[in-house]
Amino acid sequence: MSEEEAAQAKAISVYQAYWGQMQALYADTDADTDGLKQFAAAEALVGAKNDVQRMRDANQVITGKVTVGDQAVTKSDLDRKVPKVFLSNCLDVTQWNALDAKTRKPVSLPSTRLTKYTVESLVEKWPQGWRVVRDRPTGKKC
Repeated sequence: MSEEEAAQAKAISVYQAYWGQMQALYADTDADTDGLKQFAAAEALVGAKNDVQRMRDANQVITGKVTVGDQAVTKSDLDRKVPKVFLSNCLDVTQWNALDAKTRKPVSLPSTRLTKYTVESLVEKWPQGWRVVRDRPTGKKC
């Protein structure tokens, strides 16, 4: 495996771990978001913490599994001070269930919401390791 292939594989692995952490945080109203720092930084970290807080403020949890599929490296820029890997992913939340945190009864969601959509992400190699720094839905189905 080349150095570039290894960097790309690590970026994909960190991205999958990031969504595993997000899945756990959405399901537990008491979980500490500090663990996100192992996988995310900058814009992605702030956005993720804000998303978790919005769920908690709404007294909701999400159970079920998120699937990250169709992962593709769209660009690598490793010859710089902060190496970067750009990813395109299909985020599948069809198995997620939004519930009231106290009653555990389903919360109604818009029927028009996308449940499988493309996300463009940027993963950078920071001194602490690879981190997701940007994770933006495109609004397009996948």
